[in-house]
Amino acid sequence: MEIKQFYDEGLAHLSYAIINNKEIVLVDPARNPQPYYDFAEANDAKIMAVIETHPHADFVSSHLEIHHTTGASIYVSELVGADYPHVPFDEGETIRVGDISLHAINTPGHSPDSISVLLIDANGDQKALFTGDTLLVGDVGRPDLRGNNIAEAQALAKSLYHSTREKIATLSPEVIVYPAHGPGSLCGKNIGSALESTIAKELEENAALQEMTEEQFVQFITEDQPWIPKYFQYNVALNKRGAEPFEQGIRAATDMMHVENLIENILIVDTRTAEDFRAGHHPNAINIPDNLKFETWLGSVVAPSESFYLIGYDKDSLHELIEKVAKIGYEKFVNGLLWTETGSKTEDIFNQDTFEKDTSQYTVLDVRNDSELKSGKIFENSVHIPLPRLRESLNALPVDKNIVVHCAGGLRSAIGSSILSAKLDGIQIWDMGTNIKKYSN
Repeated sequence: MEIKQFYDEGLAHLSYAIINNKEIVLVDPARNPQPYYDFAEANDAKIMAVIETHPHADFVSSHLEIHHTTGASIYVSELVGADYPHVPFDEGETIRVGDISLHAINTPGHSPDSISVLLIDANGDQKALFTGDTLLVGDVGRPDLRGNNIAEAQALAKSLYHSTREKIATLSPEVIVYPAHGPGSLCGKNIGSALESTIAKELEENAALQEMTEEQFVQFITEDQPWIPKYFQYNVALNKRGAEPFEQGIRAATDMMHVENLIENILIVDTRTAEDFRAGHHPNAINIPDNLKFETWLGSVVAPSESFYLIGYDKDSLHELIEKVAKIGYEKFVNGLLWTETGSKTEDIFNQDTFEKDTSQYTVLDVRNDSELKSGKIFENSVHIPLPRLRESLNALPVDKNIVVHCAGGLRSAIGSSILSAKLDGIQIWDMGTNIKKYSN
């Protein structure tokens, strides 16, 4: 028996292949199924089942495509109300894989339909627990992604309190914990750097599992959560019905365009570096640089069903970008692709000396998260609008002065300043970029 872990660093997503007796069970597979097919071929094994621990919010799963391609059965809690062919997998139900078994445990809290999967080895010992988003390394899954209001999030937090203590904490201390997410995922707020753990270690070190009342837990787990990207609810719905095949979606989004053929008023997402974007870009473009978290920021700034063009450096980079776009199910909203488009509009570079001569002559826009603001403003009179809310909150921004945009490190300010530049004429927009570190240290 072997457990193979797959890690998508961009979305901090973890998936698994459990192989025994030439049979494979996948847990929470990513959008691109090819790595799992390659693993099966390399081991001369057959994928016989796919388990979804819940309908994921932060990525699109390939469970339906794998079912159609391999004939593997999809196992998921009946509480999901899945629209695709599936086998109900709830507490008391088991999957046999040779001489090992996988047992469903209903662990609501991150979502009302979450399950964890306990692996019992050939000796009858508890070996591993696939926790989905219920238990993460150093954290637990946030309860506010499926709740439409504070009351629903608090109700899920109460369920999470009991799931972690009555279901998970009672397992053998040696059980290995395999979560669906690692550090940087927005499905938790304080996820540790390790990609696996044990029940004993989590009980000792995980702040969310320490002794506290249900009321204290609810307060602890609902406060200071990060923002919820726009694409999360869209992905939940898409995963409940099952996505179209990965390569099919990629091919449908690869039409190369010429700038003169662009439809007016369609959003343009320029993925080049902030420096190249400032040097020249299409006047309607916003800049979301291609970096490790590109898909997260795309899905935080651009709403589901909003059509857009995608600009990259060349065909190879655009193909890689489309794969990232597809991981959050946005490939169907891509109107077309363009190679490097310098365009006619340029942006001024932040001038620290000019700014510091009289900062009162500028509106300083802080695009950091709400939780970051708790430590205090960097500039006393700055206006705070978190980046994920900026496009729909421009009316709240004073436009009687030139504007300087800052975040904590430079990436978000590049995106934010490009959003303002595309919408505000006659005003100088400066991206403070990494210069913010001179003021925040």
